[in-house]
Order: sequence, then structure tokens, then C-alpha cells
Amino acid sequence: MQIQDRTLLSRVEQAIQVSQSYLLSTQHPDGYWWVELESNVTITSEAVLLHKIWGTDQSRNLHKVETYLRQQQRDHGGWELFYGDGGELSTTVEAYMALRLLGVPASDPSLLRAKTFILARGGISKTRIFTKMHLALIGCYSWRGLPSIPPWIMLLPDNFFFNIYEMSSWARGSTVPLLIVFDRKPVFQVEPQITLDELYAEGIEQVRYELPRNHDWTDFFVTLDDLFKLGENLNLVPFREQGLRAAEKWVLERQEATGDWGGIIPAMLNSLLALKCLDYAPADPIVDRGLRAVDNFAIEDETTYRVQPCVSPVWDTALVMRSLVDSGLAPDHPALVKAGNWLLEKQILDYGDWIVKNRQGKPGAWAFEFDNRFYPDVDDSAVVVMALNAVQLPNEDLKQAAIVRALNWIATMQCRPGGWAAFDLDNDQDWLNKLPYGDLKAMIDPNTADVTARVLEMVGRIQHSVSTIPNTSLSDERLARGLAYLRQEQEPEGCWFGRWGVNYIYGTSGVLAALALVAPKTHRSDIERGAAWLVQCQNANGGWGETCFSYNDRALMGQGDSTASQTAWALIGLLAAGEATGRYAEDEIDRGVTYLLETQRSDGTWDENYFTGTGFPCHFYLKYHLYQQHFPLTALGRYRVQRG
Repeated sequence: MQIQDRTLLSRVEQAIQVSQSYLLSTQHPDGYWWVELESNVTITSEAVLLHKIWGTDQSRNLHKVETYLRQQQRDHGGWELFYGDGGELSTTVEAYMALRLLGVPASDPSLLRAKTFILARGGISKTRIFTKMHLALIGCYSWRGLPSIPPWIMLLPDNFFFNIYEMSSWARGSTVPLLIVFDRKPVFQVEPQITLDELYAEGIEQVRYELPRNHDWTDFFVTLDDLFKLGENLNLVPFREQGLRAAEKWVLERQEATGDWGGIIPAMLNSLLALKCLDYAPADPIVDRGLRAVDNFAIEDETTYRVQPCVSPVWDTALVMRSLVDSGLAPDHPALVKAGNWLLEKQILDYGDWIVKNRQGKPGAWAFEFDNRFYPDVDDSAVVVMALNAVQLPNEDLKQAAIVRALNWIATMQCRPGGWAAFDLDNDQDWLNKLPYGDLKAMIDPNTADVTARVLEMVGRIQHSVSTIPNTSLSDERLARGLAYLRQEQEPEGCWFGRWGVNYIYGTSGVLAALALVAPKTHRSDIERGAAWLVQCQNANGGWGETCFSYNDRALMGQGDSTASQTAWALIGLLAAGEATGRYAEDEIDRGVTYLLETQRSDGTWDENYFTGTGFPCHFYLKYHLYQQHFPLTALGRYRVQRG
């Protein structure tokens, strides 16, 4: 057994070295790490539509989008929401639309296969609200079938039970510009002019442009929408012009110097659509800057052109730094110093939208992207704090001051139930998800187990390095409330839900890593139950995997083909649980490590097709192309420390 252990550790050492070498070779000269953040094809399709509307399509190589979309179409004729999902209706309709806008005729064999796929699933009438909105912009759907959004909601005071700040940051950044678009209800002339009549399963003459009813209390919102539409038809919309001016002002104020809005493509595209509705010119500096910001999210190679939903350099950099330190790289290694200094420069010292509900906080957080001063988030900030805390920088005083400022901000972002959310404080009015407009069920940003666990792990890491947290608002009382929240959120099976990663494996790994550091004795039973759940869902090949469908069906929790990132999460959780309880699942851990060793490629990388990042559960997923690299390195590094 000892010989086997030494052999495994030797292989782990070799795997760590080649993985470190790979990651170090990919660091940007400025100090950060950043690779593709992949989503589904709707983002690129909507970018094509935007450029067609603005008439800026000829100045971009959008003809390459056709190749990209053809590559992404599956044998069943559809396009996927996430890898292996069997195809998704709205995604397929938007890809079809984009190809038609790019000049592909409806008679093209690929579009004929897509048409069959679409009609078999109910056609355009069964698509989501935002797909219908994009079709309405070019006359392929009627605005009558879309919800009304009265502009006067911009004027509701911050202390009213509902106002725009009760929406999640991403919903707010996307909705405020749409107040203008939904008010104007434009039908833009584009080239080529297309119709999509062939995609209505009931026949274009039989389409009923109306909001669906659920035959429950939520039908009240449909009735309310009918009243809004009556007011629009009678030109009786109170405070309409004031609301539109307020929306325009809000959009202009929140554009970054780089042209971005909110650091996410939906907010950027919608803001540009709003400016088009307001008759801004393409040469207007605000528009030009916004269009160039969209370009910055594009990835173009010799044959294809695609657009990312967001960019993640701060997130990528902090997580890579942690993996390198965890796997034995010296804390003062030049690469880590350069990365740490870059992160310090990215700390946001401006007030953002969070100040509306958090009157106690002072700036000092980090965002996900290169620039996003209005929307820093708790998750990124906690990971950055842990990354900085683990490295040694030339100016340690500056580093410590930055950490303290971040800790104080995070403390003030604790929600009433005791947990932490991503971007906002007490953003939890779930009735907003019942609105016809909110069919993605992503209108709010409530506290979650995974973000809460990140905060508590951060506290534990700092406590273990300096024994106490100096001069911060993260009191024992706050930590106790966070721990109580995690105990309350534990599922009957022993696992925890993953809001921002797929899914229960992600959530459970994070919580175990936190509890092992801050509450190993008081929460021992919680830790043991979580570890036992991870053990029982290990795959026969030694790895772990979980399908995105586990968000739709709890019976699928912890089930799926093995992936490098999810195997690493499970190992991180089990290693932490073993350290906390003294009861190691040695065989399961060794099998998981062996899976990582056997699937690592000769250049030190891992590959996976599956999406393991979550945007909106059930509706939008992400593939972080670095997850399959740094998380396995973190797991192997921590394994080596425990077994070495």
C-alpha cells in the first residue's frame, strides 16, 4: 500500500508540474489570466441582429458567424442551451433568425432541419419572451404578444415596496433600456428583410399574439398587462415622458468609459437598442463606444466569429492564483506578484448601485470583468481576498488595506436571512419572477449557499493566516448568522444547492471547504452528511459529474458524465471534510485523483465539453474554459499536502 501511495504521489507531482507550467505560460503580460467564457448561440445571434439594425454589420466580419452557427448545429437540427441537452427551442429560433439575416435562404438544408425541430416543439409561439422581442424588432412577431412595461416604474422612489433596485443587477441593467424599447415598439428595416412565417406551427394566420395564462393567481399580472395595453392604446400612460427621460439618463450614466453597460452583453445590446429608438446616430460617441465594447466581447479566428456573454478576467485570475499557491508555487513568485498587483489595481473604489439598499457600505470590492464599477460582487471579492491573502507582494501594507476595505464591504452585504447574495442586499422579492416578463426566473438575486460559503471560507483562510481579522465589520455575530443560514439550506440528502455552478456538487464542495475552516466541531454532522453525499454519487470511473438538468429535476442531483472541474470540486470538498473530521474517504479520493491523472493531457491541460457554470438555473449556462484547468490543479495540490 505504501508503494502504491508513493507511486500515486509521484504521478500527482508530475501532473502538478505540467499543469503549473501550462497556466504560467498563458498569463497575460499585464499579469492577469483570461480565456473564453462560452454560452449558447443566442448571444452571437442577437449581436448579428443589433448590427443589422444599426447598419454596422458591413464593418464587422459577421459573415464568419454563419460558419460558427453551422458548426454549432446538432444532428437533430437544433441548437443547444448547453452541451448535450438535445436542443432548445428559443435558442434554435434565434440561430435560425441570424442565419436568415446573414443571407441564408429558408430552403437551405440546415435551416430545413432546424425548421422541423422548431415546429415539432410548438414554433415561435412557444418561445421565451426575449426571443419574441428580438423577432418583434424586425417584424417577425407582433408587439401585441409581448408584455407592456410602463416607463413610470423609473419614477418609483427607492423606499417604495417595488422599484428598479428590487430587480437583480443583471435584470435591472437589461430592463431599464427596454422600458424605452417596449414603449416605442419599433419595427426596424434591415437588409435582407426577412419573414419567419414558416416557423409558426399553427400557421401565421392562426397566431394569437397574447401572453399565456397559467390559470392560477399569477394570471393577475396578465390582466394587469391588459390594462396597461388599454392605456397605451388610449394614450393614457401617466408620467410617460418623465419615465422615458429618467430611463435614458440612467442608461447614459451607467456606461463605462470602455463603452460597456454592466459588463454583460444583454445590458449592452439592450442599451444600444434603446439609443437607436431615441434616434441617436451611429457616429454618436456614446453609440460608437458601445458598439466597440460589443466588439471587445467577440472572438474571431480565421473562419468563425462569436460573441461572449461576458468576460471574466478578475474571476479567472484570482482562481488561477489560488490554484498555483495551493499546488506549491512560492507566494512571492514573479507571476503571482504581477497578478496580485493587477488585482489591486482593479479594486473598485466608486459607489455602485449597491449603495441604494446598503447605506452602511463603503467601496472596496471587485467585479467579474475588466471594468464594471457599478456592479462589483461578493463572490469575486471573496475569491480575490483569498488570492491576495495567499501571496506576498512588494507593498504588503497596500494589500492588507485593500483586503480590509473589501472585508468591510462584504460584511455590510449580508442579507436578512443570514447569507450573502452575489450583487445586492436583500434582493429577494420572488413575485417578480412570476411576471410574464420574467420567464427566465432571474429577476432577483437572493442570498445563496455557494456565495455564503465563499464568504465564510474567506474568513477562515484569513483567520488561519493572521489569527484574527483586524479592523473589520465581519463580527462573530455575522459569522454565526451565516453558519445558521448554511445549516438551514442543507438539503435532506446532505448536499447544498449551487446557484452559480452546476450544481449540488459545486454547492456542496464550497460549503464543506468553508465549514471545515470556520466550524469543524459545531457543524461536524453537517460536514459528514455532505461528504457522504459526495461519496455516494461518485461515478464508476472515479470521477464526478452532474448534468445541468439537475436544476430541472432534483432526482438528477449529482448525476452526470464525469468532468475534470466537477471531479475537482468533489475532491476539494472531500479533502476539506476529511481534514475537519479526521475521517478521510481515502479510497474515493484516490480514485478521483486517479481519474484526474488519467484524463490529463500531455501539455498539462484537461478537456471537457460540458457546461459547469450557471448563469440562470434552467435557462442560461456557461462554460468557463479555465475551470477545467485550475480547479483540478487546486484539488491535486491540496491532495499532495494532505498525503505528502
